[in-house]
Amino acid sequence: MLSVLRDRTYRHLFAAQVIALVGTGLATVALGLLAYDIAGAAAGSVLGTALAIKMVAYVALAPAFGAVAGRLPRRALLAGSDLIRCAAALTLPFVDQVWQVYVLVFVLQAASAAFTPTFQAVIPDVLPAERDYTRALSLSRLAYDLESLFSPALAAALLSLITYNWLFTGTAVGFLASAALVLSAVLPEPAAAAHTGSTRGNATAGARLFFTTPRLRALLALNLAVAAASAVVTVNTVVHARDHLGRSAGDVPVALGAYGAGSMIVALLLPRVLDRVSDRTVMLSGALLLTVVFTGLGGVTAAGTGSWRWSALLAVWAAFGAACSMVLTPTGRLIRRSVPATGRASAFAAQFSLSHACWLLTYPLAGWLGAAAGLQSAVLALGATATAAGLLALRLWPARDPDAPSAASTTPAKGPELATGR
Repeated sequence: MLSVLRDRTYRHLFAAQVIALVGTGLATVALGLLAYDIAGAAAGSVLGTALAIKMVAYVALAPAFGAVAGRLPRRALLAGSDLIRCAAALTLPFVDQVWQVYVLVFVLQAASAAFTPTFQAVIPDVLPAERDYTRALSLSRLAYDLESLFSPALAAALLSLITYNWLFTGTAVGFLASAALVLSAVLPEPAAAAHTGSTRGNATAGARLFFTTPRLRALLALNLAVAAASAVVTVNTVVHARDHLGRSAGDVPVALGAYGAGSMIVALLLPRVLDRVSDRTVMLSGALLLTVVFTGLGGVTAAGTGSWRWSALLAVWAAFGAACSMVLTPTGRLIRRSVPATGRASAFAAQFSLSHACWLLTYPLAGWLGAAAGLQSAVLALGATATAAGLLALRLWPARDPDAPSAASTTPAKGPELATGR
């Protein structure tokens, strides 16, 4: 897997991604502490609103950035996004009003909505070989999982020496380093695209492609299945561990670590598996596995007593991580083989936007339903959502769908019908 790091351009881009992720993780911890300083007991509602603003920025702005990404120099767009994020992070320690937090969070996440899909669209051009690109996707998945484990530990260590405001400085340094690494890389020229039609039409081109391509319609359903599972883990881990099982606060990161461990194990194994097994088989198996895991979680949640429940919860969380990784890791391969090279920026932007729209739906469902009707109700509702989405994906994705890269990846786009996979 690490062989792809021999490519200098990809090595610099991957390092930029990792450093920026660590910086973002530090900002997440610092933002929680800043919200508590400003709002006190209402800090939870401030963070909830900030998370909603983040999702709205992703859903609304990513397609617009995808529409213009092909017209702008890639390095300038990526580095400029990093510099905007750096400026927002440096400003956060000086705010003293909740509305100021919301504005800066929106600015920071708007820049991320420009950076992330553009970055994802660059990698297939840097690593055109399918085998190398698959390994790059696994490395990216590992980077996200390791960040979720490493950043909180790093933040805790730093907070023993400095105040939380300095964590924002660490975030800014991370974005500066990311910009420098991007500027030091020589990025391949994107495929020439004919910029026709209105800006609004170009902004929705990626979404239209998703709705007209069978395998990408299935991906929409798969995004919803993953969002249902990740919402349970992200929103309700603390409720499962602390309230339902009576565990200590220190056990919450242990449960989250189990989810990350399951995801990482699958990400390490998938490059070899995908050399022999189709994306369709792997991704649909992951989605259907979520149904089984939700059934197990329902049993753990319904059980009233028993010391076994903690071990069972850790196993369930690890299985959630494994199943989600089975769906998420091959996603880039699926998009690359489904769209013309000229349409990758808008397609990755559409995936970024539409997947976060699913989270915008499932995160409040997990939190509000769990609080109003109980944990078991939230598990049942989200489990039913994941099951329905997985079955819908199975129905939408043709069994005879060609798994080899299509000619569309090298053929100029004439319309969505080029990539339908019919």
